[in-house]
Amino acid sequence: MADKRRHPFHLLTTLHQTSIMKTMTSSGSRSSIDTRRKPRRPGLLQIRAPAYLLKTNLISKYFAAENMDNANQDFALKLKLATREKLRKFDSLRGREVSSASFWDVVVVTAADERQKDAYELQVKEKLGREELPLGIDYKIFSDPAGCKIGNGGSTLCALQYLSDIYGQNLSKMRAILIHAGGSSQRLPSASALGKIFTAMPLGEPLYQMLELKLATYVDFPTHMKPGVLVTCADDIELYSIADDEQVRFDKPGFTALAHPSTLSVGATHGVFVLQPRDDDAGWSEMETGTCLRFLHKPSVDKMRKMGAVRPRRSSGFPLSDREFVYTDSTYYVDFPTVRHLLQLHKEVGPLECEIDAYGDFLQALGPEANVDYTRNTGNVVKENAGLVEIRQKIFRLLRGTPLNVILLNNSKFYHIGTVGEYLFHFAEDGALKGELGLLSTAFSARFDEKTGLSASCVMHSVLEASCHVGDGAVVEYSKLEDGASVGGGAVVSNCWVGPGASVPDGVLMHILCVNQQEGNRFVTVAFGVGDDLKRHVDADKSMETLTVFGETLGTCTALWGLDNGGLKFSDDLSRCSLWTACLFPIGEDPRVSFSMTLEMIQAVLDGGALALAKNCKRMSMHQALQCKNLQEMLNFRKGLYGDIMKRSGSR
Repeated sequence: MADKRRHPFHLLTTLHQTSIMKTMTSSGSRSSIDTRRKPRRPGLLQIRAPAYLLKTNLISKYFAAENMDNANQDFALKLKLATREKLRKFDSLRGREVSSASFWDVVVVTAADERQKDAYELQVKEKLGREELPLGIDYKIFSDPAGCKIGNGGSTLCALQYLSDIYGQNLSKMRAILIHAGGSSQRLPSASALGKIFTAMPLGEPLYQMLELKLATYVDFPTHMKPGVLVTCADDIELYSIADDEQVRFDKPGFTALAHPSTLSVGATHGVFVLQPRDDDAGWSEMETGTCLRFLHKPSVDKMRKMGAVRPRRSSGFPLSDREFVYTDSTYYVDFPTVRHLLQLHKEVGPLECEIDAYGDFLQALGPEANVDYTRNTGNVVKENAGLVEIRQKIFRLLRGTPLNVILLNNSKFYHIGTVGEYLFHFAEDGALKGELGLLSTAFSARFDEKTGLSASCVMHSVLEASCHVGDGAVVEYSKLEDGASVGGGAVVSNCWVGPGASVPDGVLMHILCVNQQEGNRFVTVAFGVGDDLKRHVDADKSMETLTVFGETLGTCTALWGLDNGGLKFSDDLSRCSLWTACLFPIGEDPRVSFSMTLEMIQAVLDGGALALAKNCKRMSMHQALQCKNLQEMLNFRKGLYGDIMKRSGSR
């Protein structure tokens, strides 16, 4: 990172602060900001530079820095107030009967398979019973068909077909939100068992999960939307503000997508809109509408420039500080006539045998400048299938000529919370999302020792007994910490029972799953370094040298754990090995025993000492644990925490 002291904005700020200090010393509370003159732009104060700067070439930069700082503060405040109002509005709907005129007719959540569908349905049922969601509308969970993975594009087509089968012609009058939540969440394994759509959020009473937050941030959409479907994902958050007299409207034919100003580096990993040229002197507002000529999926910077997607920063009042930017994608709406086209596509392609993308494969077919070339570009495809190009070309032929309308949300933020690093950063370190949503350091939790400092960490739905310590940058959720237990900095403790005096090291993720075994309910504590790559697959003969866990090679760790000489097994595809399928974690009779055994394994690696577990100790991989998880028992553990928290809060 560049030395902040050398940055010209920092120099100007320092000079200006020095000037203010001098002025305040000699003239009471006067400063160099003159509020008597009219602002040049709405919402900005007229700035008078300190006298000594008038003779230097820093004056123009001074004005730019001051105006930008004031503008950014103004935009940030608007975003915060708009977000808080949406949360307030959604809170007023929780646990109340709502009409379809004021909310969605149906909320759809997708699942990867029947097992995940059952888990989601159980959790939604319990949330409705606790009145954590609006009542009186339909909540549907649709699983992907058995067999090969079909991607979120395939899930979209299947979900639309399910809706058509259930509601028939009535679907043409309905407004639905479709939230893609299928998948094993390998990049955030603490969300794997119960689903990333049920990730806890540190706000609300009762505590929000991602499902509530998605519904809250879109709470204004249904009343300004024609019949159709809003498509979104479970692991991102979009915040925006618009003028008081404006509304985000989904009332145009075809697709309508939300677009956010982003840096070119962000554009390279997202979808980018190529818009019709505009008059850059025409000014701007917090929300604009436009037509997309073509959509680029994860383009290079060179391609963004060549296709005309890159735009110059329009004025000092524009929220994004970069000199040039692109508009990137997030959520989109499909009107009902276009839904019919997608239903026809589902019939034509038949049972899918490859993954298709609801963004790259659908949106690249739209707009007057779309061409078929993208269908043969498989550079961004994780696993290519022989039928992918043919399916893409069918999509292109069916959707060709369909409009792609764009709503430019110029004062907006897009957050992704799909990895351990993002989860820790946004909940425990970064102040931006905390300030905008009002995230808490301690949310719906009970602490015996109220003096314990938790300001630089995040604790949700947990019970902490006396003398517990949670390190900076750590997250604790749905857990019980007994006397003297501690959690290291940058660690994640999820669904755990941490015994007295136990110490979780820095930078470790630990998560307990209840699993069904022949002997009854048993428990497995999985653990990884927060930076470990669970999705990386290698050939079996290279697994010990190339896979790393807790900063050491897998071979080094297994030797310490007594698993060398072929003692380590892998579940699933035995020719391709990963940390996800490595049978590392001992099975315990109760959660505390399970936690202690896995913690000893971690400590052995950190200390470099051998660990002797019982020879008959059965071990399980994360992949296996998910196949036999006992979801009801995991939810019962959370219910017990809920009762304990309510009891303690009532006794204060």
